[in-house]
Amino acid sequence: MNRSMKVPMSDLLESALDPQSVAVIGASENIHKIGGRPIYYMQKHGFAGRIYPINPAREEVQGLKSYASLAALPEAPDLALVIVGGEKAVAAVDDCAARGVKSAVVIASGFGEAGEEGREVQKAMAERARAAGMRLYGPNTQGLANFGNGAIAGFSTMFVEVPPADGPIGVVSQSGGMSAMAYGLLRGRGLGVRHVHATGNEADVTVSDLAWAVAHDPDVKLLLLYLENIANPEMLARTAAYARERDLPIIAVKAGRSASGQKAASSHTGSLANEDRAVDAFLRHHGIWRVRDPHAQALAAEAYLKGWRPEGRRLVVISNSGASCVMGADASEEFKLPLAELSPATRRDVAARLPGFATATNPIDITAALLSNSGLFGDVLPAVAQDPAADLFFINIPVAGAGYDVEAFANDTAKFEAATGKPVVVAAWQASVAAPFKARGIPTFGNETEALGVLAQLASHTALMRESHAAWPEEAAPALPRGSGRFLNEAESLALLAARGVPVVAHRLCRTAAQARDAWGAVAEAGAPAVVKACSADVPHKSEHGLVVLRVGSAGEAAALFDAQWAKLAELGAAREGVLVAAMHKGRHEFMVGARLDPVFGPVVVVGDGGTNVEAMQDVAVLLPPFDTAEVKAALDTLRIAPLLGGVRGEPPLDVQALSEVVVAVGRLIAAAGGRIASIDVNPVMVGAVGEGAMVVDALVERAG
Repeated sequence: MNRSMKVPMSDLLESALDPQSVAVIGASENIHKIGGRPIYYMQKHGFAGRIYPINPAREEVQGLKSYASLAALPEAPDLALVIVGGEKAVAAVDDCAARGVKSAVVIASGFGEAGEEGREVQKAMAERARAAGMRLYGPNTQGLANFGNGAIAGFSTMFVEVPPADGPIGVVSQSGGMSAMAYGLLRGRGLGVRHVHATGNEADVTVSDLAWAVAHDPDVKLLLLYLENIANPEMLARTAAYARERDLPIIAVKAGRSASGQKAASSHTGSLANEDRAVDAFLRHHGIWRVRDPHAQALAAEAYLKGWRPEGRRLVVISNSGASCVMGADASEEFKLPLAELSPATRRDVAARLPGFATATNPIDITAALLSNSGLFGDVLPAVAQDPAADLFFINIPVAGAGYDVEAFANDTAKFEAATGKPVVVAAWQASVAAPFKARGIPTFGNETEALGVLAQLASHTALMRESHAAWPEEAAPALPRGSGRFLNEAESLALLAARGVPVVAHRLCRTAAQARDAWGAVAEAGAPAVVKACSADVPHKSEHGLVVLRVGSAGEAAALFDAQWAKLAELGAAREGVLVAAMHKGRHEFMVGARLDPVFGPVVVVGDGGTNVEAMQDVAVLLPPFDTAEVKAALDTLRIAPLLGGVRGEPPLDVQALSEVVVAVGRLIAAAGGRIASIDVNPVMVGAVGEGAMVVDALVERAG
């Protein structure tokens, strides 16, 4: 592999990842101390640049000339490691900035993660560094490591525990511990790792910045991220777009899924965690695959490095055990990997190669005959490979040993993979059986759950990376009503949606009882009852105050309710902007559509099960603009109520297209508002059967502060 990144890196953090000179402030002779390890690592792993230990108490450190201060160096180094602590660390960073150092890695802790005072010190330190043109890594970081050129500006013990080997994987993490863990797990699976970088508190350089740089290393074929917050979403989105262009998969762990996890993340990194559903939507939108932990990242890495990009999800299961075939079929359904329907010609070909009592349909049971005929895998695989229905292959060997020619099984599998390029994984719990497959580079796992999970991830991630997103045209900003109140009233909110083509319920805003009487006759649908509800921006949640009455059956009742609600508004001290008389529109199911201005990601749109219990049920999907109706439909399919969309127990399917058009319109509205709308709450949206459309019957728009 190349010894350097071989790319122009003026904006890619070159001074840190490919420095020509490194100063170690707080250098130590002891290689087991933090100040000693970076020097030891760089000398051991072939760093070709100049290393300047800074320790005023020593003339020499680890065989290198030691300097009393940064000012005493013969040049301004590209990179400096700040290993002293407390106020000395702040002073050292200022010295680096004044000396013209390009990048500084601050190992010291006690900054943003320690509380408000530490955050202020950290912020001011970073501002001074940037004003001088110096990039800052950390503080509170284990540092950076590039095993492609030996630039190891870090102290992780894992590099001693597990010897490094350059390879096609980059790891970028906020947490030093998680970067070391991912590195160790990958090396434990025999995989080489080039980049292992930790950003710590991210006073300046973020995971997103480093991911952008690492993605430009042409030898990196897989990028793994660990995030506790997403401080620079624009850069991460830019990185993901570039990664898709060069077919570089990105697998991310985003910690802080729960409220407790978010609180812990905040105290760990000194940053705020992002709301988890919005994070999911952001990563999905940009083709980044999210997993739970570094174990899952390492488990799938080898399959990604094979370069497999399956066109579909149809699975072929092959085993020497009938029971394993049954279990493989069960697991394939769990992972949504449909068993490939092999053609009659394929089944005849397979049957001709197997004993008469074997099963030639998928799953293919080659039986214990494998013991006497070690060539059965080699016979069956090529026959099945020609079938256009076969996308993925899973070989399960629940038992083998003495008398089985496992080397032949592994050879035949490797030849099949090399000849076809199709994904094939193996499950073998016996170490003696697994070893020959691993030796030939076949991804091999201890059980079918791991094996099929990796295949499912590979297929899903490939499809995600290939997704294209809608492009929304530039639109004029919506004209919001005059006023400075936080909320628009319901009539104004409905009007804003109607102006964007959203179907809203027939209604009239009334300011007298007589108008309410007339309105009932105008909006009641074919004699059906109407709804009467107060309209005031000061009372956004009307039902809590008894200001919504359903099934109003006469004009007289509407007039009486007007008087009652008009009086109630006065009692509440709320602005009396009117009373709405609206048609009581029925649908087959109630949905909710919402949008909000996320402080990190910008406009975020939500769709899901609606009605009065929406907060309790929490059955929603999140989308990030821009998106089209196809993406909305895919999101709806992830809901718990998804089976209802197609109709159940004789009910007709719902008009998902009409609902999806409402979701797109709401998204385009908040995006076009350019930050002036904080949120849109549309609940319920009454959705009918196919062809019956969708109707918004209530809406609330909130201005941005």
